[in-house]
Amino acid sequence: MSTLFEPLTVGGTTLSNRVLMAPLTRMRATAPGDVPNDLMVDYYRQRAGAGLIISEGTQVSPIGKGYMDTPGIYSDEQVEGWRRVTDAVHAEGGKIAAQLWHVGRVSHDSLHDGALPVSASALPYRNRTTVRGGDGRPTRVDCPTPRALTVEEIAATVEDYATATANARAAGFDLVEIHGAHGYLIHQFLSAESNHRTDEYGGSLENRARLALEVVDAVVAASDPRYVGIRISPLGSFNGLEDAAGQPMGLHLAAELAKRDLAFLHLSEPDWAGGPALDDEFRKALRAAFAGPIVGAGNYTVEKAVRLLEADLIDAAAFGRAFIANPDLPQRLRTGAELNDPVPATFYGGGAEGYTDYPALVG
Repeated sequence: MSTLFEPLTVGGTTLSNRVLMAPLTRMRATAPGDVPNDLMVDYYRQRAGAGLIISEGTQVSPIGKGYMDTPGIYSDEQVEGWRRVTDAVHAEGGKIAAQLWHVGRVSHDSLHDGALPVSASALPYRNRTTVRGGDGRPTRVDCPTPRALTVEEIAATVEDYATATANARAAGFDLVEIHGAHGYLIHQFLSAESNHRTDEYGGSLENRARLALEVVDAVVAASDPRYVGIRISPLGSFNGLEDAAGQPMGLHLAAELAKRDLAFLHLSEPDWAGGPALDDEFRKALRAAFAGPIVGAGNYTVEKAVRLLEADLIDAAAFGRAFIANPDLPQRLRTGAELNDPVPATFYGGGAEGYTDYPALVG
């Protein structure tokens, strides 16, 4: 297991270990305004022992929001809230990346004053999202058919990512990660299942990758490639998108990202959400296409992480549910201590219960 605790250089940042905290939607931001708060400061501070914390998705614009009480990074109040989070993580010796998020069609008109969510194409699909019910508690609702973004709106969306990147740097984040996975907006453009456009953003593999690469280039221009990563999920089956033909796109993106010398590529493997398991042949092809650090995630066990690290198929492993229940996960893994079990009923929304009250090791 010692490979998990070796330092790793990611772009311009050195991580103390290779046990990363995966991005986890928890829906605890303060409404109205979707502002990071004291509870979130404590939550991230507790988990600063991760080699790198990747924040929960933080929406780059109001239309990028898809769930109740998720934080944004487009207002001054949000930037100040995130600054308090990053200061707390840094005070504990940790590193943290902001995950830049636009949900696209995974949303509901009630979150946008009656306006429809947006996507690559205006296609009906089956999925649900979470909004505030009449009792103030989270409730699941069907997502409506979105409307297609115009070319002009696509350009504005790319600029939103650039602004969010500048805000993330102002908020003190060490890195940013573009969320290009899990059926959200960028993935909706990447997949031929959800992208039926006939303009320069649809059709061919290169055209469907155009938005993702324009976002990458805008984020790099607003920061530096050494501080930028991206998350992808080839073959991903999540949020109503069955990307069964996603492997060629994943390899195409990896090759294009390699040209841009990004800090890292974050591979979310599809079997965590019921998709097919990736094989080592794909992992080898991904490694050949992208020589920089690769982060593997997706219901990883320690055994799987160690095997792939030792085979040089990944450089770090990101853990999700294990970090929810174990704020000191790296220490527990290093010492062989028993892990707390997560409580799924408290994953989304609420207060400290199931969020900041999981016990840490004593001594």
